[in-house]
Amino acid sequence: MTIHAEEEMNADGFTIFDVENGIFTGTIVERQRDIDTGEFKYVIEGESVEDRDIGVVAKLSPTRKLVIITVYEAKI
Repeated sequence: MTIHAEEEMNADGFTIFDVENGIFTGTIVERQRDIDTGEFKYVIEGESVEDRDIGVVAKLSPTRKLVIITVYEAKI
């Protein structure tokens, strides 16, 4: 999880468990490609532990680890 993602998660009152639940319950709503690196990032929208709508933007690192780029309260 990036520092930015952690700051945004805290600002919106989410926990890491909310992020995890959002990924597990969510769907990929958009795939974006970085112009410079060619890497794909994925916008996932799902539900937090407390049934709030949550958005997570993530990508796979070169070492095949999931990197959480940002977290936000989604308007589904």
